[in-house]
Amino acid sequence: MKKYISLFVLSFVVSFAISQTNTYEISFENAVHHEARITASFPDLQGDTLTVRMSRTSPGRYALHEFAKNVYAFVATDSKGKVLPVKRPNPYAWIVTGHDGTVNITYTLFANRGGGTYSQVDETHAHLNIPATFMYAPALRERTIHVNFKPRADLNWKIATQLSHVSGTTFSAPNLYYFMDSPTEISNHQVRSFDLDGQTIKLSLHHYGTESETDQYFEQVKKVVLAEKAVFGELPNFDFGTYNFLACYIPNASGDGMEHRNSTILTSTRSLENGGMERNIGTVSHEFFHAWNVERIRPKTLEPFDFKAANMSGALWFAEGFTSYYTNLILCRAGIISPEKYVEGLSGAINYVWNSPARQFFNPIEMSYQAPFVDAATSVDPVNRENTFISYYSYGSVLGLALDLSLRNQGLHLDGFMKSVWEVYGKREIPYTIQDLHKSLIDYAGNDFGNTFFSNFIYTSGMPNYKKLLASVGVTITQDSTVPSFGANVFIRDDGTGLIRQNTKMGSAAYHSGLDKGDIITAINKTPLASGQKFPELIKQFSPGDILTVDFTRYGLKKSVTVQLQPSSSYSIQLQEKNGEIPDENILKNRTSWLKTN
Repeated sequence: MKKYISLFVLSFVVSFAISQTNTYEISFENAVHHEARITASFPDLQGDTLTVRMSRTSPGRYALHEFAKNVYAFVATDSKGKVLPVKRPNPYAWIVTGHDGTVNITYTLFANRGGGTYSQVDETHAHLNIPATFMYAPALRERTIHVNFKPRADLNWKIATQLSHVSGTTFSAPNLYYFMDSPTEISNHQVRSFDLDGQTIKLSLHHYGTESETDQYFEQVKKVVLAEKAVFGELPNFDFGTYNFLACYIPNASGDGMEHRNSTILTSTRSLENGGMERNIGTVSHEFFHAWNVERIRPKTLEPFDFKAANMSGALWFAEGFTSYYTNLILCRAGIISPEKYVEGLSGAINYVWNSPARQFFNPIEMSYQAPFVDAATSVDPVNRENTFISYYSYGSVLGLALDLSLRNQGLHLDGFMKSVWEVYGKREIPYTIQDLHKSLIDYAGNDFGNTFFSNFIYTSGMPNYKKLLASVGVTITQDSTVPSFGANVFIRDDGTGLIRQNTKMGSAAYHSGLDKGDIITAINKTPLASGQKFPELIKQFSPGDILTVDFTRYGLKKSVTVQLQPSSSYSIQLQEKNGEIPDENILKNRTSWLKTN
């Protein structure tokens, strides 16, 4: 009797699960005009009304994106094909009524941006970001989803995705969130893979290069994977045992990188030839590090992910910024770039952050709060980001550098801290707060160290002593006080006038003189500008302290001001050896430890 009941219950559960599966199909007959035709079926509905909508956000992005604007030719029917009434309560939702327990929908999607946020359909590929492609029913978010991709056989397309393979061209997601987090590349791509610790790391590369270039690039990908695994001591447990790099390096792509739970989108207009490998591999390094830091070591402020509104997180200086710190460090450890190139590459981020006036307005947490306004967000009104915003990628990156070198002076290192956070939060998938990070640093490095770092550099906008920290690994940071600074981004046009293209920097010579974005410089010291001249080279003819007479027009009116040049605040970072210094044995040992796998 028990056996009978068990079989009956099992049969009921299986049949119920099948009826509780939402199904999609997508086809690309009109790919030449960037259209996809999508159908979806939502069976076994309760009540008279079903709401379907397009997402306004996308996993990995922090701003709103109005995907509904690209949807048209929407029709809803019941199981018998009867057309159902539809209401539009807002720009993102369709309310369907009068169904018989099933709602089927069809619509057309226009898609022509091949990056990490949007979708692109043409005769080279169907590059699909799921939230930008598929409508969903919020009330049915826990249902299993099956999607049948209909690749163009005439174009030799095949399917690459982190979704679970069911059969043929049908794939499955256990729920809505996993579905939304599963980008898919359908194209004539090349595939490489290797097994590591019982899991498969795969590269699905859509490009117009050779098989040899793919092999060479994949060797670099493997080096990155191994170097990043060494930071945390192990790979994450990838769902279905596979991680897939979905790389698309073609002329019609848009440069981007976007992490997902078991895959990442990598897009660029650069091919792998003529230096493209080295320029593209940095995105591989950044996005794969996210498999730990953000996908599993995850801020509580990103959970649950909201498909209707932007999640605001104050932890992006850690989630994105510390990941950015490791991006090039990993390439150095993997032997893809030299220590010299890595060290000199630090100059850009340190100059940007250290010299920005924005630190007077926001600390790293508050800079992270700006993400909904800057993370590929769009606006038509002018903003003052040049003076009020520092990217949390760069801000967090230079703080990661400072924390790493500070820990090394204590006989510790950032790898050890990241691994400790992984063990407590990431491996167990417990979302963290900023207070949790603070406590974790105290647990790892001691009360005084943890409190000092967070008090000085996270809760406030202080800058670490980089000169002292870099000296501990045989690196110099210097300024040249003989180089003049004007303080404005000026482009000299073909007509010999100089357009100020950005807001002038607060505190700079140009700012104090009253020059502003949009002003057109016609002469300096009564000498007209020359077509083809570079403005920074023009300014280098003078010295700090020199007073220039600048003639310009604003709104068509002629004006003139005096500008007193300041010393350049830019820093140069180099190995001590390039400055003729010889680091001692201990310093070289510290450097080697820093730039190799710990």
